[in-house]
Parts: sequence; C-alpha cells; structure tokens
Amino acid sequence: MFYEKLGIHKKTIKNKASQALDQMTLKEKVYLLNGNWNVLQNSIKYKNPYNPTPIETTGCERLGIPAIGFADGPRGIVMGQSTCFPVSMARGASFDRDLESRIGDVIGKEGRAQGANYFAGICINLLRHPAWGRAQETYGEDPYHVGEMGLALTESVQDHNMMACLKHYAVNNIENTRFKLNVKADDRTMHEVYLPHFKKSVDAGAASLMGAYNKYNGDQCCESHKLQTEILRDMWGFEGFTSSDFMFGIRDGKKAIDSGMDVEMPAPVHYHDKLVKLVEEGKVKESTINTAALRVLETVLAFTSRREKQHYGPHLVSHPDHIALAREVAEKSVVLMKNDGNILPLVKTVKKLLVVGSLAAVENVGDDGSSKIKPIHAITQLQGLQQYFGESCEIVYCGDTETEKAKTHAKDADAVLIFVGNNKADEGEYLIPDEGVSMEIIADSYQNRGMKWRSKFLRRGIRKGANDMAASDEQGQGVGGDRANLGLWANHIAMIKALSGINPNTVVNLIGGSMIMTKEWDHLVPAIVHNWYSGMEGGHAIARILFGDVNPSGKLPFIVPHDERHLPYFSRTEREIEYDLYHGYTLLDKNNIEPMYAFGHGLSYTSFKLSNHRIEKHKDFFRISVEVTNTGKVDGEEVVQVYVGCKDSVVERQKKLLKGFDKVAVKSGKTIPVVIDVPLEEIKYFSGERQKFIFEKTAYQVFVGNSSCESALTQLDVDYSEVSAPAKTAAKGTEAA
Repeated sequence: MFYEKLGIHKKTIKNKASQALDQMTLKEKVYLLNGNWNVLQNSIKYKNPYNPTPIETTGCERLGIPAIGFADGPRGIVMGQSTCFPVSMARGASFDRDLESRIGDVIGKEGRAQGANYFAGICINLLRHPAWGRAQETYGEDPYHVGEMGLALTESVQDHNMMACLKHYAVNNIENTRFKLNVKADDRTMHEVYLPHFKKSVDAGAASLMGAYNKYNGDQCCESHKLQTEILRDMWGFEGFTSSDFMFGIRDGKKAIDSGMDVEMPAPVHYHDKLVKLVEEGKVKESTINTAALRVLETVLAFTSRREKQHYGPHLVSHPDHIALAREVAEKSVVLMKNDGNILPLVKTVKKLLVVGSLAAVENVGDDGSSKIKPIHAITQLQGLQQYFGESCEIVYCGDTETEKAKTHAKDADAVLIFVGNNKADEGEYLIPDEGVSMEIIADSYQNRGMKWRSKFLRRGIRKGANDMAASDEQGQGVGGDRANLGLWANHIAMIKALSGINPNTVVNLIGGSMIMTKEWDHLVPAIVHNWYSGMEGGHAIARILFGDVNPSGKLPFIVPHDERHLPYFSRTEREIEYDLYHGYTLLDKNNIEPMYAFGHGLSYTSFKLSNHRIEKHKDFFRISVEVTNTGKVDGEEVVQVYVGCKDSVVERQKKLLKGFDKVAVKSGKTIPVVIDVPLEEIKYFSGERQKFIFEKTAYQVFVGNSSCESALTQLDVDYSEVSAPAKTAAKGTEAA
C-alpha cells in the first residue's frame, strides 16, 4: 500500500528484495528479524539506557541492505535534545489535522537528522477509560477522531522516508497489568471500535505495526495469528512488517513467527540463534522465515530507495522554527472549559498576579517512560508568566501548602491563577517490572548473543533498579502507571476551596494527560482551563492564552462525567477484562446520562453561530454544508463536528458516532461555508457472523454542531433505503444488507 504513496515502482522493489533474499544464508535472513539494543553502551556513553541513538536491526551489509533504525515517540523524537511537543492527547484536543501533519513533518526531519528511519510513535490506542496510565500518548476516546489524527501523523512522517510504526496493536488500554492482561472482545467490537483507526493508517500506507504486550482472546497480541495475519494481512491487505513491543511482547518464538510477527524488538530473546535452531530442527519452516525476511526487505528497500526531499543534518534538531511550532501546538491545544462572566481573557494591565501550585514551577512535560524527551528547555507556567510581563507586573508564587499566604495575596491580586493536576508519578508508563516477567530478560538477551560478562553486570543493575522503583511505589511516591484518582488530589482541592470567593478573577488551570473530574469544586470557580502536558513551550503558550494574545480553540477529546460510575468498568489489577461497543460519550448516550462536559466541548473568547445546515445525498457519500459565523468581537477558530446515528438498524448501534469534523478560522463578523463529506464506508456495521462490513439501506440521522452534547447539535436526515448500496460495497470484506 505504501508503494503508491511513495511513488515507488512496486515490481522493481519486490524483484530487488527477492534477489537479495535468494543470496542470503539462513542466519542472515533470521538476523534481519531482531533489534540489537545495547543498554550498557547507552548507559555508559550517553547516561541514557533507552534510546539515545537509533536502536538498529542487523540489516545485511554484505548485500547493501540497510538496518532498521528505531526511534520512539510520540512527543517528538526521543533521541538527543529533540523538539518536545505537547503530548498526543493535547494535540487531539486541537482537532487540527493540518497541525498534526506539521508536527509529523518536524518529527520526520529530526528523526532522519539523528540517523533513524523508523518512528514508533504513532500511538493510536483508544482512551477507553481515563484511568489508563498512558492516556497522554493517544488522541482521545473516539475511533474516528483518533484515526484521523494518527493518519495525519503517519503520512507526514513517511513523507521524509521515515517508516511509521502504529502502536500498540491491539486493545492496549490498561497499563499496570499490561504484561499479563487478557482482553476479550467479539469481532464486531474489535472492527468497529478498537481497530478502525489502525486500518485507516494501514490503508494510507503505514510501513509497520507494533504488537502489544497484552493478550487478545487468550493469545499474546504478538503471537495472535488472528491479529497478525487474518485481520492485518488477509483482510486489510497490509504489505509492511510487524515488530514486537519491547522484550516481553513475545513469549514463544515459534508461535510468534508462525503467527506473522516479523521482527523481535529491541533485542533477541526468542529469535536470533534460537530461531535458527528451530528451523534446523524442523520446528519452523524456512519458508516462514523467508516470508518475514521478505517483508522487512521490501519495506526497507522501498523507503530507502526513494529520492530524498532534502538534506537531513543536525541543524534540524530543535530548529527555532520547530520550537515555534511547539508553542503554536500548545496554544491550539488549550481547552477553555468554563468562563463564567467572561473573566478570560485577563487584562494585560494587571499589576499583581497570584500564581498558586507547585505544578506551575516545575518542568512537567509528560511521563518518564519510553516517550520521554529531554529538550533544550522546558518553560514552566510560572516562567512563562514572568517572561511575558517582565518587570511590569508583580508575580507572587505560592506552593501547594502555602494556603494562608495565598489567601492573603488573593485579596489584592488582580487575578489568581491556580495550577493543579498530575505529573509523571501519577500517570504514565508503568516502570516496575512485573511478576513473572522480569527485566532480567534483557540480561538473557546478552547471554543469548554470547555476552555473558555483560549479562552478569546487567543483572546486578536491574535488580537494584527494580528494588528502588518498588520502594518508591510502596512509599507512595509513584512510578507512573494507571491512575489511582480521576479527580484532583486532596491538597489541590483544599487550596481551591480555601481561595474560592476571595478573588473574582480566579482561574483553575488543569495539568495532565487525560480527563480530570471537576464535580467536587467546579461550582467554586468562574474559569477552568485544561493546559495538558504542554511541551517545551507550554509556559509561553498559557501566558498568551490567559491574556488574550491567542484565542483558545481546543476541544475536549473525551467526556468529563459527573460521576466515575458513568464510565466503563476498569481495574488496575485484574488479569482479564471484556470490552464491548460502549465507552465515553457512546456509553453516556446509551444510558441517557448528560456529562459534566461533553466530548468536543471547548469555549472561545468569541462566539459562533452555525446556520443554513444542508445535506446532499450521493451514491458513495453524503455532504454536509453549514455556514459558520463569528458573532463576537475577536477572530477565532471553531470545530464543526458531524455525528451519525441509525435508529432503525437491524443491529444494536450507538446513538451517534463522530464521522466528520473540520477546524476553521473565522474573522470577527465574518461568515464562511464549511463542507464535510461522510463516506458511506464510515457508517457500516461489522457482521461477526458474515465477517464483513455491511451497509444498511435505511435512513440515517445526522447531527451537526460543536460538541457531542445534544443541545449543541442540529439534526438532519438522509435516507438510503431506496438507493443502491455504495459502489465499494462489492469489494472484499463488504456487503450490503
């Protein structure tokens, strides 16, 4: 699929790959299929064990076959001092495909500039539940929205001949038990909810997918023939290669390679010489090795044979233009959740500001896991405000425990800015080695490669590190993982309550990577702003938002419920869970529950009116037309959202699902037309019995507005009961009902 996108002649690449394969020995073919992570060298040379330089596979130097050079994400390239963008959840809040594409352009450039050709940072697992520790690495709760944002990143990264890797395939939505969790889900749930965003980027030519740690219907995802072959290759026609999640994704080498798992990353545990032995003993067919090796050869050759767009030198890493983009992204991601009395934006003539909360004064750009970046700078919110005003405004700072001092200064301050939320201890990748899946596997990988002295040395360090992390967890210091608390911590709530009612210009700024519940204190403050983990330029961005240089335009990529019980079941400890069709706004719709804040909600410093809604029916799509008028006094951006329902369906369906959106800039007093096309492919349901997507010839309800809230939507209807099914329904995997 990527051949067409790359403009590469498919037959030429396949012939070249086949010729190379014919000349390779069994060992050379097998050695293509694993990484060579050197954690000791990284630790000694770079003081960074993980990914300071590309984690490379072996390639085949004798035949001129380049290695795969892995770089992680998704905040940016984790190597060196790359540009650190806001986390993906923040970028999801932008609802801006073009902005995400520009981020991918920077990531592609900076990755190539540092020697990588494989970006494993297209993180598109759904936010099924906001307690998920790695929520910050994805874009939101809705499959269509996540798919569109992931697609934008995939295409722009690959525009620089950087192979894009989608992860974590699949149903990877709980962190603490990720190594042992079994997720059960029927085919319809998988194909309609947990897989379509992966398929969207596969259809667009994504080079690779990374298998998840967890199990799916009893099999490790990296060993699931259904995921790796039946769905990915037989049903979707994927032509690239797959790779395992690191160290623990594969538990059985034979089962993994037979299932269609091509590359073991980041180091050989079950492949390499063990795989050679399995072939020599007749337990794995050499033809299976050939298939995996050919997939790697074809993909690598396709991306390395294409003409380069530009020179990729070190000057590109954290280029000033890239840092400026990081600030723009932070600005366009901010969500103005509440603004009673229009107290925001604050006037720039303020003479005294009170800034409250330790989170305002510390670097807080995301978790400490595999997505961590060490940028050349990270502007805190306090620094951003100080630099914004210079000497023109007195800024008083109070930490989380300085309640009385804060109350005193709140009385005569022009505004009170409270910063509360989470940090890397509260949520993120869970870094404690799991019972029965020890990090000593890394040491075993060295021993497998004949590096016994390194293995012995590493075991000692691993045991000490594991003990230190476990001790931190026991002492309540936190090491990431799934969230124990969906609201604010008690001391943060206490500070909000203590300061409430003292100053009319009080703004609560939320910092975090996911939903934070507000019910307990929401009524006490006039304004709430979601800042997210806003990257290296977040402090500059929030100052410009609060004081009106930038009009906020972000939208919540999830719902905020009144009660945790309105969310689907979630456990940080259980080893098995079953998923169904409902979570987020679809679950609340099903149960007729209004959220505290709706999916897609976000205010502006101006006001918008949507009018003249029209719908046109076509054979393969329907077209929504609407006019957006900026009725306020400042320029702004609005997100037009299109949801589709099918109340007369022959199967149970969600009340409505997002199937289109467009972010548009409208000047004050102006009106612009917006057109959104919804392909009929997007409104099919999947039949588990027939193993096909089916288009129903019936009437559909179309809802147009600026959030998923019923009061924000205008309903239109389109009837397909008397027309032929869309032209594409005759293609493989589809059928009309």
